[in-house]
Amino acid sequence: MPLAVIANGALTRLFIACLAVASGSTRADDESRGGAPAPTPGVIREVQLKKQLRTAVLSVLVLSLLGGAVFPLVLFTIAAPLFPVQASGSLLLQRGTVVGSTLIGQEFTGMEWFHPRPSAAGSGYDGTASGGTNLAPSNPKLAEGAPGFAGIRALATEYRQNNGLAPDAPIPIDAVTRSGSGLDPDISPENALLQVTRIARARGLEASILRRLVAQHVMRPQFGFLGEPRVPVLELNLALERLQHPETRAAHPAR
Repeated sequence: MPLAVIANGALTRLFIACLAVASGSTRADDESRGGAPAPTPGVIREVQLKKQLRTAVLSVLVLSLLGGAVFPLVLFTIAAPLFPVQASGSLLLQRGTVVGSTLIGQEFTGMEWFHPRPSAAGSGYDGTASGGTNLAPSNPKLAEGAPGFAGIRALATEYRQNNGLAPDAPIPIDAVTRSGSGLDPDISPENALLQVTRIARARGLEASILRRLVAQHVMRPQFGFLGEPRVPVLELNLALERLQHPETRAAHPAR
């Protein structure tokens, strides 16, 4: 953010300087006509219109150049060497192959995997159709659902059944609600822990082993106070796969 603010301030000053040069040239034209007869009102309006048109066209051209080319290039030039992983999309590599990004969630439906939260992006975690439900809390469709759209009540019932919970067992809100982007890569630690029994049964593992695995992947709030603890589903599932297949090398950020 500080880099963006500095670059934006410099580009703004450059834009103002360009406009000052343009307006200065029009004033010089006016002064060069010092001894000429006074122009008629029609001529004055025409000159003023030309000045405004010149300023407007120049503003669009300069602003398009600065905002659409110079500004992104400056930020990329600064960010690429300082933050190579983030500038490349925070990609995860496994055996030289990109398996995903730490910033974009993926759909996991098998009983042997940790499941992400529900998604409204396309048919589910579609990176080309990011978006939420856009349903207000007062909209009955959000809770009750509709044809082709599972509401919170149905999602809660399915979640409890899949994870062997009692019909009235409390569950985390992220387990039955869709994020605003539909691509949320994280779930709450409580959500992950409630899925442990199902995964342990499907994989024939001790539940205590999976609980330790979840604890190892809990990400604390940024700077200790921004956000909530969370668990990245893709990285957790990759670690889960390595747990049973040690020959699978750990995924690492692309550089």
